[in-house]
Amino acid sequence: MPIQCLPLSSIHQHAERWRDVQWLFTDVDDTLTWQGALPWQTLKALTELRDAGIRVVPVTGACAGWCDHIINAWPVDAVIGENGGVVMWHENGRRQTKISYTAQQAQPGLRDWIDHLLEQYPNRTLSADQAYRHCEVAIDIGQHTQRAPQSEVDALLEALHAYGAKATASSIHINAWLGTHNKQQATLDWLFRYGVTEKAAPQQVAFIGDSRNDNDMFAYFPLSVGVANIAPHLAALDTPPTWITEAPGGLGFAEFASCWLSLVR
Repeated sequence: MPIQCLPLSSIHQHAERWRDVQWLFTDVDDTLTWQGALPWQTLKALTELRDAGIRVVPVTGACAGWCDHIINAWPVDAVIGENGGVVMWHENGRRQTKISYTAQQAQPGLRDWIDHLLEQYPNRTLSADQAYRHCEVAIDIGQHTQRAPQSEVDALLEALHAYGAKATASSIHINAWLGTHNKQQATLDWLFRYGVTEKAAPQQVAFIGDSRNDNDMFAYFPLSVGVANIAPHLAALDTPPTWITEAPGGLGFAEFASCWLSLVR
């Protein structure tokens, strides 16, 4: 039986669940962006959410260098990058950064091993932004290279897991690291700073994403939304998002923001 998500328009039938939610965690690539760019509609939606008092935190596999841009240029409260290995925020007028020391120390050895692994995959390279990563190694599976077939993605993930690395696949990269962090735990750790307990988080936090590596976030946060381009991946998810947008990527994010804000204004 096909996995079904509720259409975003039905969110109005659950308005009471959304009115007091103050946090939104969001994936970045192909959730806020679309076709490799940030649509103006996304930036407008982020600004409107901020102005409505909603704290937005991108949680992504993106590199620390990309996170530095996001925290300085986008209207967001913080950014969690490298799948939880890096967190950036502003405090007392200065940018603050937290990095997973264990993962950072392990990265060079993992990169050497992946370099050898990729000798078996002539169409694969490390991501173009690898030099800006502190805690993980990213393999390009379609950002600047030929799109990898799912069988190849699965084989790479299997090899990385057998090596002992944590590894997930986004729409553009396979991200691999040696460490205990992940998106969900980094999200909860950030919420603890503001007195949001693990028990309360599912009622106070919403999440929006687009790919298989968002599965754990969809499972933990029932107020979850997938942008339209998640549709081909739904069958591979243990827990699908509760709602799905009509538009893809950042356009779907803007659609979601508009719908949510209509409930609270």
